[in-house]
Amino acid sequence: MAVRTDIEIARAAEKWPIPRIGAKLGIPEAALIPYGRDKAKLEAAFVAGLAERPMGRLILVTAVNPTPAGEGKTTTTVGLGDALAHLGHRTAICLREASLGPNFGMKGGAAGGGLSQVLPMEDINLHFTGDFHAITAAHNLLSAMIDNHIHWGNALQIDERRIVWRRVMDMNDRALREVVVGLGGAANGYPRQTGFDITVASEVMACLCLAEDLADLEDRLGRIVVAYRRDKTAVTCRDLGAAGAMVVLLKEALQPNLVQTIAHTPAFVHGGPFANIAHGCNSVIATKTALRLADYVVTEAGFGADLGAEKFFDIKCRKAGLQPAAAVIVATVRAMKMHGGALREDLGREDVGAVRRGCANLARHIANTRSFGVPIVVAINAFDADTPAEVAAIVEAAAALGVAAISCRHWAEGGPGAADLARKVVELCDTGARFAPLYPDDMGLFDKIETIARRIYHAEAVTADKAVRAQLAAWEAAGHGSLPICMAKTQYSFSADPELRGAPTGHTIPLREVRLAAGAGFVVAICGEIMTMPGLPRHPAAETIRLDAAGEIEGLF
Repeated sequence: MAVRTDIEIARAAEKWPIPRIGAKLGIPEAALIPYGRDKAKLEAAFVAGLAERPMGRLILVTAVNPTPAGEGKTTTTVGLGDALAHLGHRTAICLREASLGPNFGMKGGAAGGGLSQVLPMEDINLHFTGDFHAITAAHNLLSAMIDNHIHWGNALQIDERRIVWRRVMDMNDRALREVVVGLGGAANGYPRQTGFDITVASEVMACLCLAEDLADLEDRLGRIVVAYRRDKTAVTCRDLGAAGAMVVLLKEALQPNLVQTIAHTPAFVHGGPFANIAHGCNSVIATKTALRLADYVVTEAGFGADLGAEKFFDIKCRKAGLQPAAAVIVATVRAMKMHGGALREDLGREDVGAVRRGCANLARHIANTRSFGVPIVVAINAFDADTPAEVAAIVEAAAALGVAAISCRHWAEGGPGAADLARKVVELCDTGARFAPLYPDDMGLFDKIETIARRIYHAEAVTADKAVRAQLAAWEAAGHGSLPICMAKTQYSFSADPELRGAPTGHTIPLREVRLAAGAGFVVAICGEIMTMPGLPRHPAAETIRLDAAGEIEGLF
């Protein structure tokens, strides 16, 4: 029998009316703003009214460094949430929204897989509730107001050579990385070089995902540094008078989105910063709302634990005052083989040796995550081609570090296929975490970068030219020294070289550029060849995404 695709499984699933999903968490129908029958936003007044409720337990799902073989982190997040609900626990899931760029590029979709998906799958992967479009519009409104201010006399004395605010769009388009605007004469503005980032790299996205409410969002937007004067003093969004109008565009986007899994577990899908460029977590407002409505909340952080988990702990939890209760590290036999040197075309053959070598990557992530004081379990996302000996190699590698590794079949079986994992997670939550960030607020900015590089990436050194170091020193002098660091680095390796898999040591992290995200509240450290505007691959997923004769979507996973 042919295996059904994810979209076929999602389309065949029964979807409950969204008020019925909300009722599972005690959300009254009057507090839901419906977007069709199967998705809704939560009213701001209802969310604000939850502020005094105690919070449930927060569980992070992270992973080994991603490989072309696939790890299934979102699938595992959904499967674990469904498993906890299956065991009778009041559970909610918190995920990021999907970006159109990678969906039409490499991924083809980002809503889980098999029987562990969030629904409506097609909507979530496409326009959904329009949040990303609102973020794009708010970001580009600020861009337009910068150039407009200069055109009408430049009262703020912006140095046109030192405008740091670029434009964004939610699509992978390498041709827009560097552009010239303002051509065509004086009526069209002042010609200057600029460029586009992808929307999920926008500081507006980061501000929305870290904001507690509309007032906090407006304050964060106002603090965004958009340019510098000739005397090097900063010009902010507030100076331009743009923050109020941007909040108007973002008013509905800040409200959390409620959907469901195939098993009808409530899921908040809200916000979507990239994890190799931004902080890679869903919104604080969605996470806190879920924690005040459920006993267990399962969330994920993007890419491997070296990026997503580190930023979840050091940025999101630090800024929002969150206390994670447990962490799940997702691994697969296939990924361990690739980290152990196996070629993609050989993944179907048993190779216990490659699995054992690749487990060095898993071991590194276990040690790193443990350093934050959070209890850990490894979820082995099972594939049909896995052999008992290969699975045993992962179990043995984790056990050597005092961590349980549990094989899960949630893709094929849904929540019941991850029931053993759910039981272990509940057990870990009962042991009590001793969470602490990696570094203190008062550590110097470059020292924070070095701390992440040495303790998380196991690098020997960080290299940076005098201009980068001087910029960090200037930000410290301007009062930004207490901000955490958001490392922008390849997701495929602990190093800055995407081809260096496994658990490399002794490498150097080249710090190419730093960007101040004063509104979001962190400093971005851009390392190696990482891009803030991705390009499409030779054969993008868009080539196979289309409507069939019945008007239904094909090719979206």
